[in-house]
Amino acid sequence: MTVIAILLFGFIIFIHEFGHFFMAKLSGIRVNEFAIGMGPTLFHFQKGETKYALRLLPIGGFCAMEGEDGESEDSGAFNKKPVWKRILVVVMGAVMNIVLGLVLMMVILGQQPAFGSTTIAEFTPNAATQAAGLKTGDKITSVDGYRVYGDRDISFALSTANPEKVDIEVDRGGQWMSFQDVKFNTQEYNGKKILSIDFKVQAIPKNPGTLIVKSAQDTVSIVRMVWYSLVGLVTGKFGFNDVAGPVGAANAIGEAASIGLKQSFLAGLNNILLMMVIITVNLGVVNLLPFPALDGGRLVFLIVEGIRRKPVNPKYEGWVNAAGFALLLCFMAIVTFSDILRLVTGKGLGS
Repeated sequence: MTVIAILLFGFIIFIHEFGHFFMAKLSGIRVNEFAIGMGPTLFHFQKGETKYALRLLPIGGFCAMEGEDGESEDSGAFNKKPVWKRILVVVMGAVMNIVLGLVLMMVILGQQPAFGSTTIAEFTPNAATQAAGLKTGDKITSVDGYRVYGDRDISFALSTANPEKVDIEVDRGGQWMSFQDVKFNTQEYNGKKILSIDFKVQAIPKNPGTLIVKSAQDTVSIVRMVWYSLVGLVTGKFGFNDVAGPVGAANAIGEAASIGLKQSFLAGLNNILLMMVIITVNLGVVNLLPFPALDGGRLVFLIVEGIRRKPVNPKYEGWVNAAGFALLLCFMAIVTFSDILRLVTGKGLGS
């Protein structure tokens, strides 16, 4: 399963770097090297102006463009192109990750006979939500302040809620209604109490139109989940133990596949595909954060250049990116150590 996880990571990284590569070539920018992996080169070949390489460590990749990190007089240099073209090159990696997530989501949902809505269809016996006053036909619009657009939003919001008191807002025939401090039933899972969803939602018939809309909706839902989780880390809602790096993600892929394979091969495959959707969307969103050494950090410098009508001194930009890269490596090392510790002891650093 580790080999499969590495191949999946490699594919997701390839899609990201190919986004940069494709847009760079389209913009007439010289690409010196296109690499998957980091560290020593295992294999490479030259085609035209570009060296294509496979490197030892499966923890990233890069698209090295002429004039990307300094001045160059080459007519095809990154620094010689208009700001808007450079912005497109920088953001295209993240865009490709999210597009991949959308395509994989369509593959997953395309196998389903129908899709879930946000309208309650029925309750399970002794449902806490029904006892609190919710009724069939209610359209859930918010859970604990988290805006709901689809059934995936409901699942995520309830999975992070305190089962003892959940605030739910619904649309009942055009009338907005609020139910405060709803106490859900719980069940034990790995020694933790988790909330039991005690209702089912109405089905949306599947056709080409609803498949496209639902796939886009679920992909956007995952993007929102990533942002909400990042905010939760900053505000303290989530702890460091909730963060997973490549090792933790590989383990999660293995667990998801194992759970699915207990049902069928197709269920195991779909679980892997869903994990890929979450990982590729995570990569796309996180890369656009305005942090040095990430695509979002470079994007900030380009936006500043566009506003000032002149670039930031490359020396200063280089210092900021070098410091950001060092911090990023330290963070990755800590997260990886926490992942390994969690595998060995069952608890990460933040436990």
